Amino acid sequence: MSRDIHAQIKDGGSAAAPVARLRDVSLRYGKVRALDEVSFDFPAACMAGLIGPDGVGKSSLLALIAGARAVQTGQVEVLGGDMADARHRRALGPRIAYMPQGLGGNLYPTLSVAENLDFFGRLFGQDRGERTRRIEALTEATGLRPFLARPAGKLSGGMKQKLGLCCALIHDPDLLILDEPTTGVDPLSRRQFWELIAGIRRSRPGMSVLVATAYMEEAARFDWLAAMDGGRVLASDTPEGLLQSTGAASLEAAFIRLLPEDKRRDYQAVEIPPRPEDDGDTAIEARDLTMRFGEFTAVDHVSLRVPRGEIFGFLGSNGCGKTTTMKMLTGLLPPSEGRAWLFGHEVDPHDLATRRRVGYMSQFFSLYTELTVRQNLALHARLFHMPAAEISGRVDEMVERFDLAAVIDSLPGRLPLGHRQRLSLAVAMIHKPEMLILDEPTSGVDPVARDAFWRMLVELSRRDGVTIFISTHFMNEAERCDRISLMHAGRVLVTDAPAALASKRGEDSLEEAFVTYLEDAEAEGAGEARQPNASTSLDSVDASPSHVEPQGWRRRFDPRRMISYARREGLELRRDPIRLTLAMLGSVILMFVMGYGISHDVEDLTFAVLDRDQTTVSRDYTLNLAGSRYFVERAPITGYADLDRRMREGDISLAIEIPPDFARDIARGRRVEIGAWIDGAMPTRGETVRGYVQGIHAHWLATKAREAGHGEALAGLVNIETRFRYNPDVKSLVAMVPAVIPLLLMLIPAMLTALSVVREKELGSITNFYVTPTTRLEFLLGKQLPYVVLSFLSFLLLTLLAVTVFGVPLKGSFLTLAAGALLYVGAATAVGLLISTFMRSQIAAIFGTAVLTILPAVNFSGMIDPVSSLEGAGRLIGQLYPTAHFLTIARGTFSKALDFSDLQAAFVPLALAVPILIALAAALLKKQER
Repeated sequence: MSRDIHAQIKDGGSAAAPVARLRDVSLRYGKVRALDEVSFDFPAACMAGLIGPDGVGKSSLLALIAGARAVQTGQVEVLGGDMADARHRRALGPRIAYMPQGLGGNLYPTLSVAENLDFFGRLFGQDRGERTRRIEALTEATGLRPFLARPAGKLSGGMKQKLGLCCALIHDPDLLILDEPTTGVDPLSRRQFWELIAGIRRSRPGMSVLVATAYMEEAARFDWLAAMDGGRVLASDTPEGLLQSTGAASLEAAFIRLLPEDKRRDYQAVEIPPRPEDDGDTAIEARDLTMRFGEFTAVDHVSLRVPRGEIFGFLGSNGCGKTTTMKMLTGLLPPSEGRAWLFGHEVDPHDLATRRRVGYMSQFFSLYTELTVRQNLALHARLFHMPAAEISGRVDEMVERFDLAAVIDSLPGRLPLGHRQRLSLAVAMIHKPEMLILDEPTSGVDPVARDAFWRMLVELSRRDGVTIFISTHFMNEAERCDRISLMHAGRVLVTDAPAALASKRGEDSLEEAFVTYLEDAEAEGAGEARQPNASTSLDSVDASPSHVEPQGWRRRFDPRRMISYARREGLELRRDPIRLTLAMLGSVILMFVMGYGISHDVEDLTFAVLDRDQTTVSRDYTLNLAGSRYFVERAPITGYADLDRRMREGDISLAIEIPPDFARDIARGRRVEIGAWIDGAMPTRGETVRGYVQGIHAHWLATKAREAGHGEALAGLVNIETRFRYNPDVKSLVAMVPAVIPLLLMLIPAMLTALSVVREKELGSITNFYVTPTTRLEFLLGKQLPYVVLSFLSFLLLTLLAVTVFGVPLKGSFLTLAAGALLYVGAATAVGLLISTFMRSQIAAIFGTAVLTILPAVNFSGMIDPVSSLEGAGRLIGQLYPTAHFLTIARGTFSKALDFSDLQAAFVPLALAVPILIALAAALLKKQER
């Protein structure tokens, strides 16, 4: 840190205004208070850091400063303006760069390195030449140049963070905000990352950098620090000032001394007693253990041996194969090659006896949040087949040993992170295992809780002889292990005691030794990332302004940003086979199901006769029915009980009862009544059956009258002949297919468009929309355009199937139908955008879109009953919903040979629906997280 910056910080920032100022800022997530009346200033033109474990409010505070989250109470000023003012946030967008938490949290996994950078460059209005120049300079400086064509999702953790940094720096921000940028990254990549930041600061001395980190050794490099806990700032000063004020030798010790008294009262330093001599008994052994996922090798011929009672550390970056190796060792994942043994028995997923000797604690909290602490413990005891008489005592023992008595009846989701970790360890130990496999158990836990957790592990190892196999990112934890393995890119680089590893490399610390091993591995070609070119300067990209403020109408709507989102969405769609298949084949499959499966044609109805006359005349009456294409005769009915049973079982849909003396009464001209019992479970079908029966009955009577010479009596003055004009054969297929096309063009496009927005909310990439100059309309239209094109192609395919496969002729104007379809898919995708504004998960979006599109389309749009026959709210929905109007166009062009002049009235509501729905979606879409 330079003397000028040091002096500026020491005198309270009098030399320059702070880059960010917070006054009485509070933030809640429901009932949880994330920030509690926070007030302090971030000094400008320096690297300022927030330190503290997960859940103390660091990410929330940085999101408020970046403008990604709305201010609830208090005041947040950034670069001289109020972040509650939408105009200031819009003007500030090009001056701020924000890297959210998580590896590649601001990246798009299916896009290549170059495509990610190009996308961000377009968002800030850079032309092709400017983007190319900046991408070349940034990738050369970060060592990403050889990987421009590689998808971001296939980069290592360190490379993802470098790419995220490049995307953030593409527009030369005045304020760079980094939320835990190196969590889960190996030490070499962490070092390279901070060297890049240092180089950038040298070339841009006026840029301010705000960082949140859980690594205290990183925080020691910063110019200014604020320690946080429980949503409050405990202290703020330079690292040296914090050490001096607390009298601590390290930042971690200083942080512990700054904690409230109730949190550090029982703190004890971790002491590791010497381990007894190795008696040769092996707990874990692996030989050439390999795991492949397709062409990708996650674990590459790993061999290791862990004696009983040893604390064995497994170190490596995220994605290097640690978790996969642990799953193979516990039998949760069968290896592609190699063998593994637990306590001398080869690992077998079906060998429950051996697996009961192992306790496994996963990387993420995986207990049942709807069960209390006691219930979770008891459940896992039963899952491991502990005798019922021993369960209660064992639960009490675990509660006492892991200090869970105060929360025994609480739900795990409401516990602090340290308590949840202790509960997970208690669950892993409930069945008295001889070995514990722990996958990053202390990630995000505060130093006091982390050391308390380690004291428990040491006690289990030294007192109870439990073998501990633990993975971690923290080097101070690795130094507590008896031995460690350093893993990188699926391979174990070296295994030895921590002190021995540092001594072999001639380094003072384990981290330095790990870095040298990683450098050697990369030099041998084992690593992915090339060393950044330290000699490459980023000054070359400073020659011209990186962001040109749009003028005139472009301030509110810039087509370049809209096209950038549309292009990115199109690329992602092309590379996502599931969504692409759903978009194209999904409509085709549903077209066949609905076209052939839904029919109003009533044919081949089963009927039976209860013939109480048994004459030639009664038989002739029966044959009159059986000879029709509408009915199929079944075995005669023997009585009312038989009639009732067969109709209830669905064996027959119609029962005819012919009375005794039927033939004699007909011959004598007496009145005769025939009973017809119709299955009325489906009223429409029942009415159709009744009409058929009455028609066939009347035809039989007329035939008999003519045979008896009374034909003239049947002749009337007027004969009515019924003809069906548009569907002469009254076939359901001709009516259903033109109606199914509008239904599918509403359901699938709306669902895909809703998913495209909600997916960004789930993945976190929606943050890029929050913190860039992109407007709501640019974002929504950019999302919509690819699905309009895709949906129109789907319309063409469905129309082709209707004409060629289903044989439904298109009698009217195809151009009229196509124009209506284009407007209609625009309305359908706009419906999806509107639904996405109040959905937060993809599952909810799928179900919500299905319900909100299918119900109105089927029930209120004229598919079953004409809209004019509906009443009240149903009729209003039918008149407003786009499907009713496109259904009119589809039926008019397919069946009635109509063109635009005949159907123009149906185009007006569709043309109005598109802008109205998009305007509603834009009004409801939030530009900040609430």
